Amino acid sequence: MPREFPRTRRVGEQIQRELAGILHEELKDPRLGMISVSGVEVSRDLAHARVYVSVLGGEEDVSETIKVLNKAAGFLRHQLGQRMRLRAVPQLRFLYDESLAEGARMDALIAAALAGRHPPEDDD
Repeated sequence: MPREFPRTRRVGEQIQRELAGILHEELKDPRLGMISVSGVEVSRDLAHARVYVSVLGGEEDVSETIKVLNKAAGFLRHQLGQRMRLRAVPQLRFLYDESLAEGARMDALIAAALAGRHPPEDDD
């Protein structure tokens, strides 16, 4: 994992906050469902940003949402440029954040393992 620099982290956090607002307020596309921006990784030179989003829905919804977001990246970048005070706004690339789905899968596995185990019996 590359070493994280405070400026890239701060810029990433600000991009995450601003993008969440822009997606909620300004991007009106009927193909988009419930989206949340779960993280942003900015390159050291601040030229590129990977935006991780979580999407409520099935796999088709996820792929369609990622496609729509990547096509709207230019508009979103322009909106970011108006809201943020950066010399150059990074290129945006949207990716699906699989950590929430993986966490839910792990919870289900743990619940299934615990359900298969019998509680200890009391010896009276």
